[in-house]
Amino acid sequence: MKGRTLDLVLAGSCFAAGTLMFAIGQYQARFPALPHSVLLLPLAVCCAAVLLRRVSPVASVLVGAAAVAADLWIGPSLATALVFTQVLYDACVHGRPLLVRVLLTGSVVLSVLTGAVGLVVVRDARGLAIAVLFALVTVVPVLTGIHVRHHRDQAVAARQLARLAEADRANAVAAERARMARELHDVIANHLSAVAIHATAALSTDLGPDGTRRALTVIRENSVQGLAEMRQLIGYLRDPGSAGDDPSVAGLSGLDALVGRAERAGLAVDVTVLGAPAELPAGVDRAAFRIVQESLTNALKHGSGGRVALSLDYGTSALSLRVRSPYVSASTAVDGASAGLVGMQERAAQLGGTLSAGPTGGEWLVVARLPLVGAA
Repeated sequence: MKGRTLDLVLAGSCFAAGTLMFAIGQYQARFPALPHSVLLLPLAVCCAAVLLRRVSPVASVLVGAAAVAADLWIGPSLATALVFTQVLYDACVHGRPLLVRVLLTGSVVLSVLTGAVGLVVVRDARGLAIAVLFALVTVVPVLTGIHVRHHRDQAVAARQLARLAEADRANAVAAERARMARELHDVIANHLSAVAIHATAALSTDLGPDGTRRALTVIRENSVQGLAEMRQLIGYLRDPGSAGDDPSVAGLSGLDALVGRAERAGLAVDVTVLGAPAELPAGVDRAAFRIVQESLTNALKHGSGGRVALSLDYGTSALSLRVRSPYVSASTAVDGASAGLVGMQERAAQLGGTLSAGPTGGEWLVVARLPLVGAA
């Protein structure tokens, strides 16, 4: 509605200015017998063409050209020609690229032809003056419209790029927040779970001197290890360049130490390796380690004792792992209990792999397949 109102104001202003020029004698009628009001008809039609500049630029140019032709036949007037420059300008700003190319080519060709014909007919500099005048009415508004359109398109493209950049930044921040959440959970949950379980056992049961000492040993070991890893992770987040290695890059090379800590915490773990162990892509190595770590942590928190069976299968195209542990379906859920499962699924999905976890036959089974090709 605002654009339509602006078109009406522009068309009305053009007609009012043309009428004022008519009143002060700027019209030269070729047919004196015609009423003066007829001389204003081409101007009125050309102003009406201005109203079509947004709706149909092609129709606007055709109507304006017809009005100029009629004006030249009745008697040339400066006002109609000036309004036609507005029509050409608007067509280049609002029209399709094909229309812009046609107007530019046509105006240049007609200006050259007008100059050539003027030189042949008049045989002096007035022919060139006619060509210059024609170019001012046609070529100049077309070039101006093209220039304005170019800058407008650049501004639109810049705004789109800014929105895309902002969306990319938001996505990157969200991805980094998710990564930090996974790493914090994986680094700390294992140690805190062991601490909580053994502290609960020490408080609720008379373990005897040896049992209490073993529980306190596990609590101290996991507390010290957890604090060290947390300190390393916080230092890395503050300054990746000076804090040493990223603690999130732990891989299967640390599997023996991980299994040892789990056994000292009370789990019995049987490890089976199938295939020939080979150097894995860094992403697969990290994801496999974190999945095993989370599976052992869940077995410690929610299991019912017994042995945990861990199987690693080094295939030619993928690394497959299975963790089977005793499961008590009536175990009490705690806040955030599913965070580890979500993290494992996210790690597998990022590598194009699959992961399933759930109860089966009185046990909890985690099955993951991490493809080796294309893993980052």
